[in-house]
Amino acid sequence: MTDTRDPQTEKGQNGATEENLAETAQAPEKTLEEQFREEICPTCTVKAEADETRLRALAEMENFKKRIQRDHDEYMRYASEPVLKDLLPALDSLDLAIQYGGSDETCKSLLTGVIMTRKLLLDALKNHGFDVAGEVGEPFNPDVHDAVSYEERDDMEPGLVSTLHQRGYRLKDRLLRPAKVSVSRKPA
Repeated sequence: MTDTRDPQTEKGQNGATEENLAETAQAPEKTLEEQFREEICPTCTVKAEADETRLRALAEMENFKKRIQRDHDEYMRYASEPVLKDLLPALDSLDLAIQYGGSDETCKSLLTGVIMTRKLLLDALKNHGFDVAGEVGEPFNPDVHDAVSYEERDDMEPGLVSTLHQRGYRLKDRLLRPAKVSVSRKPA
C-alpha cells in the first residue's frame, strides 16, 4: 500500500500544520500588554494613536506660538527703523552746518546752537538704540564702512579710515546706513 497522505496538510500533535509551527517559532513572543491591546482592548491602540496625534498637534502649536512671539519681538525691536531712516538727512544737514559753519567768526554763536541741537537729538536717539557708526582713525570694516576711495597718507597706518565723507548709523545691532569713508594706504 502506498501512503496517499499529503505532507503539507498533515497535522501535528496539537492540530497545527508544520508550516504554522515554523511561523510561530520564528515570530517573537508578544508581551502581555501587546496581547491585551490586540485581544481584549482593540480600541486602546486607537486611543493611543489619537493621544500621540494630539500631543504632536500641541507641540506644533507651542512651536507656532514661540515663532509668532519671536517675530513680534523682532518687529517691536526694530519698529522705529523707518522713522530713524527719515531722520538721517536732517542729521547730515546738521553735520554739514557744523563742518562749514566753523570758518566764519560771525556764525560762532549760531554754530554753538547747532552743535548743541545735534547733541541733544543724538542723545535722545541713543536712548532707543540709535548710534553713530564710523569715525576717523578706526580700522576699516566693510560691515560698517563703505570705502569710496584710498588716500596715500604718511601720518596714518594703512587700512584706517582717513576721511569721513558721510556718517553711518545703526539701530541696536542692525546697520541703517554704512559710513562713506576714504581708507589710508602707504604712499607708492
